[in-house]
Amino acid sequence: MEGFNLSRVLDTVAQAAGERDMLVWRGRRHTYAEVNRRATAFARFLLAQGCGARAERDDLDGHQSGQDHVGLYLRNDTAYVEAMVGGFRARCAPFNINYRYVEEELTYVLRSADASVLVYHAEFAPQVAAIRDSLPDLRVLVQVPDDSGNGLLPGAVDYTAILDAPVDGTVALPEPTGDDLFILFTGGTTGMPKGVLWRQHDIYLSSMGGTPFGTTEPFRSYDDVAAAATAAEQGMRIVLTPPFMHGAAQWTVFHIVTNGGTLVLPDANDRFDAANVWDLAIAEGAVMIPVVGDAMARPLVDHLEAQSEQWRASVPVAAIQNGGAPLTPAIRRRLHAAKPGLLVLDNVGSSETGIQMTMMSDGSGGDQPSHFVPTPDTTVVDDELTRVVEPGGDIGWLARKGYVPLGYLNDAAKTAKTFPVIDGTRWSLPGDRARLLADGSIELLGRDSVTINSGGEKIYAEEVERALTGHPAIRDVIVVGRPSEVWGQEVTAVVELDDGAAVTDEELRDHCRAHIASYKIPKTIVRCETVKRSPAGKADYRWARERATRSV
Repeated sequence: MEGFNLSRVLDTVAQAAGERDMLVWRGRRHTYAEVNRRATAFARFLLAQGCGARAERDDLDGHQSGQDHVGLYLRNDTAYVEAMVGGFRARCAPFNINYRYVEEELTYVLRSADASVLVYHAEFAPQVAAIRDSLPDLRVLVQVPDDSGNGLLPGAVDYTAILDAPVDGTVALPEPTGDDLFILFTGGTTGMPKGVLWRQHDIYLSSMGGTPFGTTEPFRSYDDVAAAATAAEQGMRIVLTPPFMHGAAQWTVFHIVTNGGTLVLPDANDRFDAANVWDLAIAEGAVMIPVVGDAMARPLVDHLEAQSEQWRASVPVAAIQNGGAPLTPAIRRRLHAAKPGLLVLDNVGSSETGIQMTMMSDGSGGDQPSHFVPTPDTTVVDDELTRVVEPGGDIGWLARKGYVPLGYLNDAAKTAKTFPVIDGTRWSLPGDRARLLADGSIELLGRDSVTINSGGEKIYAEEVERALTGHPAIRDVIVVGRPSEVWGQEVTAVVELDDGAAVTDEELRDHCRAHIASYKIPKTIVRCETVKRSPAGKADYRWARERATRSV
């Protein structure tokens, strides 16, 4: 076997359990067989446009791609999954685009990605029209209808027409391979977005269901995948809240596909509606809700707390799974209190590593420190990149070996820096600081790119954020360092208060003193109406630095 590819994974499950619901959105049910058929129709369209694979992996360096790239500029919609799998099936490489980008950012990403095809919601037609002439390599536009009322752009193709077109028997489908690319663009909240190149086989086994949850042994064949998908009568049912443009959401899609389960999408795809999420969970019998940090978990627990005990008891959700942004202890406590026995799973990972570590709590053990159980191929390496640190040793770089990306698209230098070879082993080190503890667990400290150097001391922004969010007046916070003549950088907290809350800066500092050392306590607290985060809930540190600097 040459390795798993994501097109065949879906096709395998569709052949084994085609009548099951795969996607439910706005009252309409889409079976595995239907999604699989529509993905094939889109693949045939791409092939008819001359898109596909132009060079095989063996002929390329890690930072190079030999496939046409398909941009997915879409909100959550069944079309996202269909176009993504259709791209894989045509041996193209789909990639995610943040739908909040302004024209300059959108142009940057499409150029960086060498995009040949752009699939976009009609809502975004004006943005596409404004930049298309500056992108000569963008050959194909596909417009997905929505409620915006925007007409089809000149030269664009209507997505529904592609799906409804008669099958062109002269267009033969290629055979995808495990070497075909899975491209994930980073969020750009700490720097410019970068395209991370994965082999589909590697990302599937590391983070997309190819290694069953709770085990370390990956599937060995597509027959194993089919058996896993049909083992449960209906598979797992979840309400998927993160946007598909977020890597964790795409990973979750294939986890559920491998399980033969059902993905229920919230009705609104332009805002987060916590009440609708809970209502759908009850109506559809969902057992899990994935979230991205407090930005999603907070409104969910707010709504849960406002309901009667009888209503809360009717909610079938047994687990909240968090990834992509920290879940603070205060929110975790509230979830456990509102629904006793609820399992809260915190996953740690990144675009460059996949899922690396997990922390699990059911509320029975009280507050737990941010100590995670790593996967067998995750550890901490020293600052000089010469060795794996000893348990109980110094702070170092969180690292993963084994199934790791090939590199960054068109960036050999950045590839070599992030994926170094240590004693003959290739590692992924995206920039997280961590400590390997004596019991084998790992304490996550935070991203080095947002580490604050104040008076010679290194301060991890996420640690200060956790301390502040424990105060009942704080709705959200991002901590950054801003220039200081005295300290070099001074710890600055950009905070959003709960509606009607009143608290002094000194009261917030007093609260922090119970949780962190005095040198880590914010010297400046900047208040704002709304803390800015990505659509997936990730902290926007660039915005926070600008906001903190403006307040000087």
